[in-house]
Amino acid sequence: MNEFKKVVFSGVQPTGNLHLGNYLGAIRKFVALQEGNDCIYCVVDMHALTAQLVHEDMPNQIRSIAAAFIASGIDPEKHIVFNQSAVPQHAELAWIFNCVARIGWMNRMTQFKDKAGKDREQASLGLYAYPSLMAADILVYRGTHVPVGDDQKQHLELARDIAMKFNLDYAEHIRKTDYGIDITVGNEPVHAYFPMVEPLIDGPAPRVMSLRDGTKKMSKSDPSDLSRINLMDDEDAISKKIRKAKTDPEGLPSEVDGLKGRPEADNLVGIYAALADRSKADVLAEFGGRQFSVFKPALVDLAINVLSPITAEMRRLMSDTSHIDAILRNGSERARARAEVTMKEVSDIVGFLY
Repeated sequence: MNEFKKVVFSGVQPTGNLHLGNYLGAIRKFVALQEGNDCIYCVVDMHALTAQLVHEDMPNQIRSIAAAFIASGIDPEKHIVFNQSAVPQHAELAWIFNCVARIGWMNRMTQFKDKAGKDREQASLGLYAYPSLMAADILVYRGTHVPVGDDQKQHLELARDIAMKFNLDYAEHIRKTDYGIDITVGNEPVHAYFPMVEPLIDGPAPRVMSLRDGTKKMSKSDPSDLSRINLMDDEDAISKKIRKAKTDPEGLPSEVDGLKGRPEADNLVGIYAALADRSKADVLAEFGGRQFSVFKPALVDLAINVLSPITAEMRRLMSDTSHIDAILRNGSERARARAEVTMKEVSDIVGFLY
C-alpha cells in the first residue's frame, strides 16, 4: 500500500433536538458525501458527557440522531452508522493520544476556553481532553477526510499534530512492523502510520442563525423554542416559527450588498437559498423589492416541502426503535472490526502485548 485509502468520518453529539442549522450545515453534506466515498458516521455519545454529565434519556437521544441520518438519506448498508460508546477502541486510542498530545497544545484550544468560561478550575477533564478523543474518533479508522465547521477546524489541526508526533516518535517501530506508508508532509518525507487528516470544505457552509436574533447561531440550548426549527417540528410549528421570525420594516433588497447590517433579513434569505440550493443573489432576484409578508409564506412552503418528508420518516423510525437499534448494532460491529485492526497494529507499534 503506497497511499492511505480515503475514508470520510464525522460525528454528531446526541444533545437535545437537531435543528435546521444541524441539517443544512452538516447532515445534508453527509448525505452528499456518500457518493464515491467510504463514509463512517458516528453518534458521539461519549462526547455528550462533556456537555452534560447526566442525561435523562441518552438511548433515545442516540436513536434520534441515527434516525435523522437515515431519514435524511444516509444509507447504513453502504456506509457505517453507529454510536461511539459501542466501539471501545475510541477510548483506548484516546488514552495513547493523551500521552502523545502536549499540554501546550491543549491550552491553545479556544473551544475549551469558550465552554469552560471563567471558572475553568471547575470544568471537567473530559472537556479539556475532548480534542484528543476527537482525534481518536477519526484516526482509529485511519480516517483521511472530515467535513468540518469553523468551530472544529482547530480540533482537526490538533488531530494532525497528534498524528504527526505519533508518526515521528514511533518512526522506527512503524518501519519495523511494516504497517506504515511513505508520505510527504510539506517537504518532509515521513513513514506514517496515521494519515494527515484533511478538512472537507465543499463551498461555504450555510450559517443558520437564530430566528429571534440574527446575530446568534441557531442553537439547541437557546431557551426560546421559537429561535429554531427542529427537525421533529410539524408543519404548523414550522409555519408559526417562520411567520414569527424577527425581521425589520424594510422590504428585501435586490442585491446581496443590501443585506449588510440587516442580520435577520440576511438569515432568512440565507435559509431560503440553502433549502432551495440556490444563491442569495438568485433569491433576491426573485424577491427583491417585496415585503416579508410575501417572502415569509414562500419560505414556509419551501421549508415544509423540504423538511416534512424527513420529519415523517424520523417519527416513523422513532415509533418503533427496533429498526434503529438494529442499524446501530450492525454499524457498531462493522466499525469495531475496523477499529480492532488499528488497535492491534498500534499496540504492536507501541510495544503492548495485545
